[in-house]
Amino acid sequence: MAGDKISRVAAIGTGTIGASWTAVFLARGLTVAASDPAPGAETFLQEFVGAAWPTLARLSPLPADPPWAALTFHTEPEAALAGAEFVQESAPEREELKRALLARLDAVLDPEIVIASSSSGLLMSRLQNVCRHPERCVIGHPFNPPHLVPLVEVVGGEKTGSAAVERALAFYTAIGKQPIHIRREVPGHVANRLQAALWREALHLVAEGIASVADVDTAISAGPGLRWALMGPHLTFHLAGGVGGIDHFLDQFATPMANWWESLGNPMLTSELKQRLTAGITAETAGRGVAELAAWRDDFLVDLLALKSGQK
Repeated sequence: MAGDKISRVAAIGTGTIGASWTAVFLARGLTVAASDPAPGAETFLQEFVGAAWPTLARLSPLPADPPWAALTFHTEPEAALAGAEFVQESAPEREELKRALLARLDAVLDPEIVIASSSSGLLMSRLQNVCRHPERCVIGHPFNPPHLVPLVEVVGGEKTGSAAVERALAFYTAIGKQPIHIRREVPGHVANRLQAALWREALHLVAEGIASVADVDTAISAGPGLRWALMGPHLTFHLAGGVGGIDHFLDQFATPMANWWESLGNPMLTSELKQRLTAGITAETAGRGVAELAAWRDDFLVDLLALKSGQK
């Protein structure tokens, strides 16, 4: 089935990521059958969708309340698969659990239905190897929070067919996401590897006493992070080259930057460094709790997304 023709989705696993996906699907007018065996999972899902709905409504016209009639909840995943045209799996990030779950879903679904895993770093080749129809299994990794951040990384495994990748890309595009196709598997995919590389150097700078936790954060949020909301590192450096573009940038800065690479750190997460991070975050947050900070982040993301889309 073409990605833009899908109208019924199964959301398997409704923790923070699965619940966020569910909010996206409902906001795009899809019917959603959700499943999670955890006690209280249905209540959590309903509360999450209800809380996310006003935020989503700031990005596009929506009814005042979520379309609860379009959402059903099931304890067993097989019950959620009836009539599903696309499956988004968001179970806990444990390889054995996901492998068994994908095999369980695969045993019930028609072969042409795509199963997409939200895994943030596992390899699909290792998850799909016990499925009867591994060709329909892909990674469909969102970025947190999925109901706001547009990025979705689509990665096939060794046995994934090109048709499944194309259907996943088309589906995510149809619901307003910005999917990228990662051509070859690598642990952590692309965006998380980029984050990990930056955080490694951030930890090194803190560990070596070069800058505080708060100052390292400010170095990004008040500096390159502002540009990164518009463009990635390659295009950023293309503009940094002035009228000569990337060619001039490479001529002028490639050698100095390569020299910087030689001095980049490889820190160890010692107990002392962990304590310094905790103390630094405590100072930086100044008493603001996680829920307050998340709400502040989401409010800003909505304004930023609206600005990028030309709504402001």
